[in-house]
Amino acid sequence: MLGYVTIGALDIEASGRFYDAVLGAMGDERKFKDGGWIGYGPKGEDSHYCYVCPPFDGKPARPANGLMLAFKAKTKAEIDAAHAAGLANGGSDEGRPGPRPADSTTFYGAYLRDPTGNKICVYCKP
Repeated sequence: MLGYVTIGALDIEASGRFYDAVLGAMGDERKFKDGGWIGYGPKGEDSHYCYVCPPFDGKPARPANGLMLAFKAKTKAEIDAAHAAGLANGGSDEGRPGPRPADSTTFYGAYLRDPTGNKICVYCKP
């Protein structure tokens, strides 16, 4: 079980706008911004599960080949909203919202790249 994830960012402001929009559409919120770090967690809770920041080694952030983070939503509507919000806030499309595979009734997702190029999935299991 994962405890939290850290996502490298080239431009913390651009990445912050992207994750504010995507995660906000799924019911989460920015918890803090401090020292170049932004933390996210569920609205109304005092917990964090995702951090966006420049890499610790001081080198430029770059997407990992083969790495994708998946954020679980509650509904298809949240997926649709998160995907649209990501595109409107500096992200690029890696797969429009829909069932995977196309005839699935158990997985609904969408895929995006954040402003740094990190690949994410937003999904639910209706």
